[in-house]
Amino acid sequence: MYLGISSSLEHVSPKEWAEKHKALGLQTVNFPVSCDEDAEIIMAYKNAADEAGLTIAEVGVWRNTLAADPNERRCWIDYAVRQLRMADAIGAACCVNVVGTPYGPRWDGGYRDNFSPELWDMAVAMIRQVIDSAKPKHTKFCIESMPWMVPSSPDEYLRLIEDVDRAEFGTHLDVVNMITSPRRYFFNDEFLHECFEKLRGTIVSCHLKDIQLKPEYTFQLQECACGEGTLDIGLYAQLASAENPRMPMIIEHLTTDEEYVASVKYVRDRLFK
Repeated sequence: MYLGISSSLEHVSPKEWAEKHKALGLQTVNFPVSCDEDAEIIMAYKNAADEAGLTIAEVGVWRNTLAADPNERRCWIDYAVRQLRMADAIGAACCVNVVGTPYGPRWDGGYRDNFSPELWDMAVAMIRQVIDSAKPKHTKFCIESMPWMVPSSPDEYLRLIEDVDRAEFGTHLDVVNMITSPRRYFFNDEFLHECFEKLRGTIVSCHLKDIQLKPEYTFQLQECACGEGTLDIGLYAQLASAENPRMPMIIEHLTTDEEYVASVKYVRDRLFK
């Protein structure tokens, strides 16, 4: 596995950005600028990563490509296409989004109709449109696994891959996002094996975090920093490395750079003894 973080860290130049990640012992990065930046800036960050020996794990979209408003939907699909083209040009492992929803005020929120046949067909068509328009040669387009929208399980991911039917579509695995039941929580080792066995050969990037059970009724789970929950992080890293020795594993959803530095230290001490 290649360890990285979702934070860009405070920096004033592409060189400082890359050097700060390298100094933490990281091997991969999330790309910190978008396709809307000048080409010179984009290439400066790519070159800085290359010179520091860092791979580029992810280019994010993070827009509602299934927005209810047709004009907004077209805008964000176009953005996803341009992000994927940029990701391919800089050699990123993947360009990633969540599927989005037209069914409520929160673009990545949970709604019953997120699991409707209509949403499924819309998602398949959107993913095909992004890939067919961008025509990437190296980078995979991915939809991140999620707790309340597709794909929310390994089986849903397999079905999505089959229905999209594009070699340029890959798996972005966030195991914690799919731990949504007591069975998956208490037997997360079994769930980790299920994910990697079923999705073998399709996984191009992973998110790394932890999960804990809250004491209040009813069953409530809370995402947390690595080491503060019960996820078998050692097994997660082992399975990811078996899938790909250079698998990007990105620590995410912390608040400050100091928290990211502390989490990197924990993970490195835990996994690289």
